[in-house]
Amino acid sequence: MRSWVSGLNLEEMRAERGIEVDHATISRWVHRLVPLIVKRYRRRMPAVGGRWRMDETDIKIKGQWRYLYRAVDSAGNTVDFLLTANRDADAARRFFNKGIRQHGRPEVVTLDKSRANKAVLAGLNAGKPKKNRIKIRQSKYLNNLIEQDHRRIKRRIRLMLGFKNFRRAQTLLAGIELLCMLSKGQYVQQYGISISPAEYFYLLLA
Repeated sequence: MRSWVSGLNLEEMRAERGIEVDHATISRWVHRLVPLIVKRYRRRMPAVGGRWRMDETDIKIKGQWRYLYRAVDSAGNTVDFLLTANRDADAARRFFNKGIRQHGRPEVVTLDKSRANKAVLAGLNAGKPKKNRIKIRQSKYLNNLIEQDHRRIKRRIRLMLGFKNFRRAQTLLAGIELLCMLSKGQYVQQYGISISPAEYFYLLLA
């Protein structure tokens, strides 16, 4: 669970054991199964804290820069993620709406100096009583936590052969994010029995 194993490496590992499965077949398995596994995980995803750090990072897909919106809570737990074609207010709005659907409205969101992200949060606060408004903080220093967490994702991306199209990138990034969440311990123990991230992953496959 500590590293992302590429399809090519899996092919070599299976060949050593006399199991003939080529890279293309493994790739099809990944793109078919990852969305189902992530969907199962989301149904059981534990709650996160109410203080979010949000930022976006660049991801190259077929030679073009795209944008992965991400947020973590104050403990470093992943709140949510969203790959978008553009970095603008519409993308930020979609990301916040996705995170709020999963976890509810946060108490505080820390951002960098992005005007678009701040404007979206201001829109979400519009018409809300003061006690229900999301507190907006803009600080590069305070947002170091999410920037460090980006590196966890980027390390796994570097082990891969690159993204050939947007849809496949969405699937693979969802798988990478899931592995990262499990490695952080973001899962509910079953029946009071302590289980490892790998064991929980196998439960999702069952």
